[in-house]
Amino acid sequence: MRRILDGWRVAACGAALAMGLAAHAPAARADTVTDLAGRKVDVPASVHRIILGEGRLIYALAPLEKQHLFDRIVGWQGEFRGADTQSYDQYVATFPQAANIALIGKTTADTVSPERVLDLHPDLAILTVSGHGPGKASELVGQLESAHIPVIFVDFRADPVNDTIRSMQILGQVLHREHEAADYLDFYQSHLKRITDRVAPLPESQRPKVFIEMLAAMRESCCHTAGKGNMGAFIAAAGGQNIAAPLLPGYIGDIDLEKVIASDPDIYIADGTKGPKASGPGVRMGAEVTPEAARASLLKVMERPGISSLRSVTDGHAHGIWHSFYDSPYNILAIEVMAKWFHPDLFADLDPDATQKELYSRFLPVKQEGTFWIDARP
Repeated sequence: MRRILDGWRVAACGAALAMGLAAHAPAARADTVTDLAGRKVDVPASVHRIILGEGRLIYALAPLEKQHLFDRIVGWQGEFRGADTQSYDQYVATFPQAANIALIGKTTADTVSPERVLDLHPDLAILTVSGHGPGKASELVGQLESAHIPVIFVDFRADPVNDTIRSMQILGQVLHREHEAADYLDFYQSHLKRITDRVAPLPESQRPKVFIEMLAAMRESCCHTAGKGNMGAFIAAAGGQNIAAPLLPGYIGDIDLEKVIASDPDIYIADGTKGPKASGPGVRMGAEVTPEAARASLLKVMERPGISSLRSVTDGHAHGIWHSFYDSPYNILAIEVMAKWFHPDLFADLDPDATQKELYSRFLPVKQEGTFWIDARP
Protein backbone atom coordinates (compact mmCIF):
# COMPACT_ATOMS: atom_id res chain seq x y z
CA MET A 1 0.00 0.00 0.00
CA ARG A 2 2.77 2.37 0.92
CA ARG A 3 4.34 1.79 -2.47
CA ILE A 4 1.05 2.61 -4.15
CA LEU A 5 0.73 5.89 -2.23
CA ASP A 6 4.32 6.82 -2.93
CA GLY A 7 3.72 6.16 -6.58
CA TRP A 8 0.66 8.38 -6.57
CA ARG A 9 2.60 11.23 -5.01
CA VAL A 10 5.33 10.96 -7.61
CA ALA A 11 2.85 10.94 -10.47
CA ALA A 12 0.80 13.80 -9.12
CA CYS A 13 3.71 16.02 -8.30
CA GLY A 14 5.92 15.39 -11.28
CA ALA A 15 6.47 19.04 -11.99
CA ALA A 16 6.99 19.73 -8.30
CA LEU A 17 9.59 17.01 -8.04
CA ALA A 18 11.56 18.68 -10.79
CA MET A 19 11.64 21.83 -8.67
CA GLY A 20 12.49 20.08 -5.44
CA LEU A 21 8.97 20.33 -4.07
CA ALA A 22 8.24 16.70 -3.34
CA ALA A 23 8.98 17.00 0.38
CA HIS A 24 6.11 19.48 0.67
CA ALA A 25 3.52 17.74 -1.49
CA PRO A 26 0.22 17.03 0.28
CA ALA A 27 0.23 13.71 2.14
CA ALA A 28 -3.53 13.20 1.90
CA ARG A 29 -6.71 14.91 0.71
CA ALA A 30 -9.13 15.80 3.46
CA ASP A 31 -11.72 18.17 2.03
CA THR A 32 -12.97 20.04 -1.01
CA VAL A 33 -14.09 23.65 -1.13
CA THR A 34 -15.48 25.92 -3.83
CA ASP A 35 -13.56 29.17 -3.65
CA LEU A 36 -14.66 32.69 -4.57
CA ALA A 37 -13.42 32.22 -8.14
CA GLY A 38 -15.82 29.27 -8.48
CA ARG A 39 -13.06 26.66 -8.49
CA LYS A 40 -13.34 23.37 -6.64
CA VAL A 41 -10.17 22.83 -4.67
CA ASP A 42 -8.91 19.79 -2.81
CA VAL A 43 -7.29 20.90 0.41
CA PRO A 44 -4.42 19.00 2.00
CA ALA A 45 -5.03 17.44 5.38
CA SER A 46 -2.45 19.74 6.90
CA VAL A 47 -0.97 23.08 5.90
CA HIS A 48 2.47 24.22 6.98
CA ARG A 49 3.74 26.68 4.37
CA ILE A 50 1.39 29.42 3.15
CA ILE A 51 1.83 32.03 0.41
CA LEU A 52 -0.31 35.19 0.46
CA GLY A 53 -1.00 36.81 -2.92
CA GLU A 54 -1.53 40.10 -1.10
CA GLY A 55 0.16 41.06 2.13
CA ARG A 56 -3.05 42.63 3.38
CA LEU A 57 -4.66 39.20 3.56
CA ILE A 58 -3.07 39.28 6.99
CA TYR A 59 -6.20 41.17 8.12
CA ALA A 60 -8.26 38.05 7.39
CA LEU A 61 -5.82 35.55 8.84
CA ALA A 62 -5.37 37.45 12.11
CA PRO A 63 -8.74 36.44 13.68
CA LEU A 64 -8.06 32.82 12.72
CA GLU A 65 -4.39 32.38 13.55
CA LYS A 66 -4.14 34.91 16.41
CA GLN A 67 -0.88 34.39 18.33
CA HIS A 68 0.27 31.92 15.66
CA LEU A 69 -0.34 34.41 12.85
CA PHE A 70 3.09 34.14 11.25
CA ASP A 71 3.92 30.54 12.13
CA ARG A 72 2.89 29.20 8.71
CA ILE A 73 3.34 32.16 6.34
CA VAL A 74 6.48 31.76 4.21
CA GLY A 75 5.85 34.43 1.56
CA TRP A 76 3.67 37.45 0.83
CA GLN A 77 3.48 40.38 -1.54
CA GLY A 78 5.04 43.63 -0.39
CA GLU A 79 2.12 46.01 -0.87
CA PHE A 80 1.08 45.76 2.80
CA ARG A 81 4.17 47.66 3.92
CA GLY A 82 3.44 50.65 1.67
CA ALA A 83 -0.35 50.67 1.68
CA ASP A 84 -0.78 50.44 5.46
CA THR A 85 2.61 51.24 6.93
CA GLN A 86 1.37 51.73 10.48
CA SER A 87 -0.34 48.34 10.67
CA TYR A 88 2.71 46.69 9.13
CA ASP A 89 4.93 48.28 11.77
CA GLN A 90 2.50 47.21 14.48
CA TYR A 91 2.57 43.59 13.32
CA VAL A 92 6.35 43.57 13.01
CA ALA A 93 6.65 44.98 16.54
CA THR A 94 4.39 42.18 17.83
CA PHE A 95 5.74 39.43 15.57
CA PRO A 96 9.40 40.27 14.70
CA GLN A 97 9.57 37.28 12.35
CA ALA A 98 7.15 39.12 10.02
CA ALA A 99 10.04 41.34 8.87
CA ASN A 100 11.84 38.28 7.50
CA ILE A 101 9.00 36.77 5.49
CA ALA A 102 10.01 36.45 1.84
CA LEU A 103 8.52 38.91 -0.63
CA ILE A 104 7.04 37.27 -3.71
CA GLY A 105 6.38 40.62 -5.44
CA LYS A 106 6.22 44.35 -4.85
CA THR A 107 2.76 45.86 -5.17
CA THR A 108 1.19 44.47 -8.34
CA ALA A 109 0.45 41.11 -9.89
CA ASP A 110 3.05 41.55 -12.64
CA THR A 111 5.82 41.85 -10.04
CA VAL A 112 5.07 38.43 -8.55
CA SER A 113 7.65 35.83 -9.56
CA PRO A 114 6.29 32.27 -9.94
CA GLU A 115 9.82 30.91 -9.60
CA ARG A 116 10.30 32.74 -6.32
CA VAL A 117 6.99 31.39 -5.04
CA LEU A 118 7.84 27.79 -5.96
CA ASP A 119 11.27 28.09 -4.37
CA LEU A 120 9.49 28.70 -1.06
CA HIS A 121 7.89 25.22 -1.28
CA PRO A 122 4.36 26.31 -0.31
CA ASP A 123 1.62 23.79 0.40
CA LEU A 124 -1.14 26.42 0.10
CA ALA A 125 -1.52 29.71 -1.80
CA ILE A 126 -4.23 32.18 -0.79
CA LEU A 127 -5.07 34.74 -3.50
CA THR A 128 -7.77 37.35 -4.06
CA VAL A 129 -10.24 37.48 -6.95
CA SER A 130 -9.30 41.12 -7.60
CA GLY A 131 -6.84 43.70 -6.42
CA HIS A 132 -3.05 43.74 -6.35
CA GLY A 133 -2.27 40.02 -6.51
CA PRO A 134 -2.14 37.34 -9.22
CA GLY A 135 -5.54 36.53 -10.74
CA LYS A 136 -7.24 33.31 -11.76
CA ALA A 137 -5.63 33.30 -15.21
CA SER A 138 -2.13 34.20 -14.03
CA GLU A 139 1.00 32.21 -14.82
CA LEU A 140 1.53 31.68 -11.10
CA VAL A 141 -1.79 29.90 -10.65
CA GLY A 142 -1.05 27.65 -13.61
CA GLN A 143 2.35 26.68 -12.23
CA LEU A 144 1.03 26.06 -8.73
CA GLU A 145 -1.77 23.89 -10.07
CA SER A 146 0.73 21.94 -12.21
CA ALA A 147 2.69 21.29 -9.04
CA HIS A 148 -0.51 20.17 -7.27
CA ILE A 149 -0.24 22.96 -4.73
CA PRO A 150 -3.75 24.09 -3.68
CA VAL A 151 -4.70 27.65 -4.64
CA ILE A 152 -7.62 29.32 -2.88
CA PHE A 153 -9.28 32.56 -4.00
CA VAL A 154 -11.13 34.76 -1.51
CA ASP A 155 -12.74 38.21 -1.78
CA PHE A 156 -12.98 41.11 0.63
CA ARG A 157 -12.94 43.82 -2.05
CA ALA A 158 -15.36 43.36 -4.97
CA ASP A 159 -18.49 42.26 -3.10
CA PRO A 160 -17.40 42.48 0.53
CA VAL A 161 -20.75 42.44 2.32
CA ASN A 162 -21.64 39.11 0.73
CA ASP A 163 -18.21 37.59 0.20
CA THR A 164 -16.67 38.25 3.61
CA ILE A 165 -18.75 35.48 5.14
CA ARG A 166 -17.93 32.84 2.53
CA SER A 167 -14.27 33.90 2.40
CA MET A 168 -13.81 33.52 6.15
CA GLN A 169 -15.56 30.14 6.04
CA ILE A 170 -13.19 28.95 3.32
CA LEU A 171 -10.14 30.22 5.16
CA GLY A 172 -11.34 28.44 8.29
CA GLN A 173 -11.60 25.22 6.31
CA VAL A 174 -8.26 25.37 4.52
CA LEU A 175 -6.35 26.51 7.59
CA HIS A 176 -8.20 24.05 9.81
CA ARG A 177 -9.42 26.91 11.94
CA GLU A 178 -13.12 26.15 11.58
CA HIS A 179 -13.92 26.99 15.19
CA GLU A 180 -12.14 30.36 15.01
CA ALA A 181 -13.87 31.22 11.72
CA ALA A 182 -17.29 30.35 13.13
CA ASP A 183 -16.58 32.45 16.20
CA TYR A 184 -15.60 35.45 14.08
CA LEU A 185 -18.58 35.06 11.78
CA ASP A 186 -20.98 34.92 14.74
CA PHE A 187 -19.58 38.29 15.77
CA TYR A 188 -19.65 39.66 12.21
CA GLN A 189 -23.11 38.49 11.24
CA SER A 190 -24.81 39.48 14.48
CA HIS A 191 -23.52 43.04 14.13
CA LEU A 192 -24.38 43.17 10.43
CA LYS A 193 -27.91 41.87 10.99
CA ARG A 194 -28.55 44.56 13.56
CA ILE A 195 -27.88 47.18 10.87
CA THR A 196 -29.57 45.59 7.90
CA ASP A 197 -32.75 44.68 9.80
CA ARG A 198 -33.28 48.28 10.82
CA VAL A 199 -32.55 49.91 7.48
CA ALA A 200 -34.49 47.35 5.41
CA PRO A 201 -37.90 49.11 5.81
CA LEU A 202 -36.52 52.57 4.97
CA PRO A 203 -37.86 54.02 1.70
CA GLU A 204 -35.38 55.59 -0.68
CA SER A 205 -36.54 59.06 0.37
CA GLN A 206 -35.16 58.39 3.87
CA ARG A 207 -31.78 57.18 2.67
CA PRO A 208 -29.24 60.03 2.46
CA LYS A 209 -27.22 60.57 -0.69
CA VAL A 210 -23.58 59.77 0.05
CA PHE A 211 -20.33 60.47 -1.76
CA ILE A 212 -17.19 58.67 -0.62
CA GLU A 213 -13.89 59.92 -1.99
CA MET A 214 -11.33 57.14 -1.75
CA LEU A 215 -7.69 58.11 -1.15
CA ALA A 216 -8.94 61.69 -1.07
CA ALA A 217 -6.47 64.35 -2.28
CA MET A 218 -3.83 61.72 -3.05
CA ARG A 219 -4.50 61.86 -6.78
CA GLU A 220 -4.13 64.74 -9.18
CA SER A 221 -7.84 65.10 -9.73
CA CYS A 222 -11.05 64.27 -7.94
CA CYS A 223 -12.84 61.84 -7.68
CA HIS A 224 -11.77 58.23 -7.00
CA THR A 225 -14.70 56.34 -5.53
CA ALA A 226 -16.65 53.07 -5.27
CA GLY A 227 -19.62 51.91 -7.32
CA LYS A 228 -21.94 49.00 -6.54
CA GLY A 229 -19.30 47.06 -4.60
CA ASN A 230 -16.44 47.74 -2.23
CA MET A 231 -17.03 50.85 -0.06
CA GLY A 232 -20.23 51.46 -2.04
CA ALA A 233 -21.60 48.20 -0.64
CA PHE A 234 -20.97 49.49 2.89
CA ILE A 235 -22.95 52.65 2.09
CA ALA A 236 -25.89 50.59 0.84
CA ALA A 237 -25.78 48.19 3.81
CA ALA A 238 -25.79 51.15 6.20
CA GLY A 239 -28.90 52.65 4.62
CA GLY A 240 -27.43 55.26 2.30
CA GLN A 241 -27.60 55.98 -1.43
CA ASN A 242 -24.19 55.89 -3.06
CA ILE A 243 -24.25 58.61 -5.73
CA ALA A 244 -21.53 56.81 -7.71
CA ALA A 245 -23.38 53.48 -7.93
CA PRO A 246 -25.24 54.35 -11.16
CA LEU A 247 -22.21 56.16 -12.63
CA LEU A 248 -19.52 53.47 -12.50
CA PRO A 249 -19.51 50.24 -14.53
CA GLY A 250 -17.21 48.56 -12.01
CA TYR A 251 -16.95 48.52 -8.25
CA ILE A 252 -14.13 51.10 -8.16
CA GLY A 253 -13.36 53.97 -10.51
CA ASP A 254 -13.33 57.71 -11.03
CA ILE A 255 -16.17 60.17 -11.59
CA ASP A 256 -16.02 63.84 -12.51
CA LEU A 257 -16.13 66.46 -9.80
CA GLU A 258 -18.93 68.16 -11.74
CA LYS A 259 -21.10 65.07 -11.32
CA VAL A 260 -20.41 65.02 -7.60
CA ILE A 261 -21.45 68.67 -7.32
CA ALA A 262 -24.56 68.08 -9.44
CA SER A 263 -25.54 65.11 -7.24
CA ASP A 264 -25.50 67.37 -4.16
CA PRO A 265 -24.70 64.61 -1.64
CA ASP A 266 -26.08 64.86 1.89
CA ILE A 267 -22.96 63.27 3.34
CA TYR A 268 -19.31 63.46 2.28
CA ILE A 269 -16.80 60.80 3.37
CA ALA A 270 -13.06 60.92 2.67
CA ASP A 271 -10.93 57.85 3.19
CA GLY A 272 -7.20 57.53 3.70
CA THR A 273 -4.53 55.44 5.30
CA LYS A 274 -1.56 57.74 5.69
CA GLY A 275 0.37 57.67 8.93
CA PRO A 276 1.59 60.56 11.07
CA LYS A 277 5.04 60.50 9.46
CA ALA A 278 3.78 60.39 5.86
CA SER A 279 4.31 63.33 3.52
CA GLY A 280 1.93 64.89 1.03
CA PRO A 281 -1.81 65.47 1.11
CA GLY A 282 -4.31 62.86 2.24
CA VAL A 283 -6.33 61.75 5.22
CA ARG A 284 -4.27 60.49 8.16
CA MET A 285 -6.00 57.39 9.48
CA GLY A 286 -5.28 54.05 11.10
CA ALA A 287 -2.80 52.83 13.71
CA GLU A 288 -0.53 55.47 15.29
CA VAL A 289 -2.83 58.32 14.18
CA THR A 290 -4.37 60.55 16.85
CA PRO A 291 -7.93 61.91 16.51
CA GLU A 292 -6.48 65.41 16.31
CA ALA A 293 -4.20 64.52 13.40
CA ALA A 294 -6.99 62.67 11.62
CA ARG A 295 -9.40 65.58 11.91
CA ALA A 296 -6.78 68.15 10.86
CA SER A 297 -5.96 66.15 7.73
CA LEU A 298 -9.65 65.71 6.91
CA LEU A 299 -10.27 69.45 7.20
CA LYS A 300 -7.34 70.07 4.87
CA VAL A 301 -8.76 67.66 2.29
CA MET A 302 -12.12 69.42 2.51
CA GLU A 303 -10.56 72.78 1.60
CA ARG A 304 -10.03 71.79 -2.05
CA PRO A 305 -11.98 73.61 -4.77
CA GLY A 306 -15.28 71.91 -5.49
CA ILE A 307 -15.23 69.80 -2.33
CA SER A 308 -15.26 72.84 -0.04
CA SER A 309 -18.51 74.12 -1.60
CA LEU A 310 -20.46 70.87 -1.26
CA ARG A 311 -23.55 71.34 0.91
CA SER A 312 -22.60 68.28 2.95
CA VAL A 313 -19.24 69.86 3.73
CA THR A 314 -20.53 73.35 4.55
CA ASP A 315 -23.30 71.84 6.70
CA GLY A 316 -20.84 69.74 8.69
CA HIS A 317 -21.92 66.34 7.43
CA ALA A 318 -18.38 65.29 6.53
CA HIS A 319 -16.38 62.40 7.91
CA GLY A 320 -13.13 60.51 7.49
CA ILE A 321 -12.60 56.75 7.49
CA TRP A 322 -9.76 54.21 7.23
CA HIS A 323 -9.15 53.26 3.61
CA SER A 324 -8.16 49.69 4.40
CA PHE A 325 -11.67 48.76 5.45
CA TYR A 326 -12.07 48.37 1.69
CA ASP A 327 -10.34 44.97 1.65
CA SER A 328 -10.67 43.71 5.18
CA PRO A 329 -13.14 41.49 7.08
CA TYR A 330 -13.20 44.27 9.67
CA ASN A 331 -15.55 46.11 7.27
CA ILE A 332 -18.34 45.63 9.80
CA LEU A 333 -16.85 48.60 11.66
CA ALA A 334 -17.20 50.80 8.55
CA ILE A 335 -20.81 49.69 8.11
CA GLU A 336 -21.62 50.44 11.75
CA VAL A 337 -20.07 53.90 11.80
CA MET A 338 -21.71 54.77 8.48
CA ALA A 339 -25.10 53.68 9.83
CA LYS A 340 -24.51 55.99 12.78
CA TRP A 341 -23.62 58.86 10.44
CA PHE A 342 -26.55 58.26 8.08
CA HIS A 343 -29.27 57.59 10.67
CA PRO A 344 -28.20 58.98 14.05
CA ASP A 345 -31.69 58.66 15.58
CA LEU A 346 -32.31 55.14 14.30
CA PHE A 347 -28.95 54.01 15.63
CA ALA A 348 -28.75 56.11 18.77
CA ASP A 349 -27.96 52.96 20.76
CA LEU A 350 -25.26 51.76 18.36
CA ASP A 351 -21.67 52.05 19.62
CA PRO A 352 -19.03 51.35 16.93
CA ASP A 353 -16.29 52.12 19.47
CA ALA A 354 -17.53 49.23 21.62
CA THR A 355 -17.64 46.95 18.57
CA GLN A 356 -14.06 47.89 17.77
CA LYS A 357 -12.98 47.07 21.32
CA GLU A 358 -14.71 43.71 21.02
CA LEU A 359 -12.93 43.05 17.70
CA TYR A 360 -9.51 43.66 19.20
CA SER A 361 -10.09 41.98 22.55
CA ARG A 362 -11.63 38.80 21.13
CA PHE A 363 -9.99 38.32 17.75
CA LEU A 364 -6.83 40.31 17.03
CA PRO A 365 -3.30 39.58 18.28
CA VAL A 366 -2.27 43.25 18.29
CA LYS A 367 -3.37 45.94 20.68
CA GLN A 368 -5.95 48.55 19.74
CA GLU A 369 -4.47 51.93 18.93
CA GLY A 370 -5.00 54.72 16.42
CA THR A 371 -7.98 56.36 14.76
CA PHE A 372 -10.13 54.61 12.16
CA TRP A 373 -12.93 57.16 11.70
CA ILE A 374 -13.46 60.80 12.54
CA ASP A 375 -16.09 63.51 12.24
CA ALA A 376 -15.12 66.82 10.68
CA ARG A 377 -16.90 68.54 13.54
CA PRO A 378 -15.97 67.40 17.07
